[in-house]
Amino acid sequence: MEDRTQHVLTAYERWAVVGWSPDPRRDSHRIADFLEQRLGKRVWRVNPHAPDALPDIRAIGEPVDVVDIFRHSDHAGAHVDEAIAIGAKAVWMQLGVIDHLAAERARAAGLDVVMDRCPAIEWPRLPQH
Repeated sequence: MEDRTQHVLTAYERWAVVGWSPDPRRDSHRIADFLEQRLGKRVWRVNPHAPDALPDIRAIGEPVDVVDIFRHSDHAGAHVDEAIAIGAKAVWMQLGVIDHLAAERARAAGLDVVMDRCPAIEWPRLPQH
């Protein structure tokens, strides 16, 4: 299985962080800020229960390259299916988020898949750093 981590981090600019928390102590909050402030990505925060976020990725209304999933593994498949439906180019499942069947569906639909990884950990490991 080919590792697409570097490609996803460097090639794609528009990220939807699904499961984002407004609490700055939460990883989803910190990673959204990291993607936006450190890497210069366009980031949409998605959480139907957070007043400062979009209710779902369909509400974004413009192209999304990467759907970054901060949900429990048993919810990841639904978000992978949403990513496929909106024409995203990749799905990124955060540390501890593992759904092999959903990953296979995404690959079969032509999406790049990164699973059980964190952008803030992977970015410094890239060759240019």
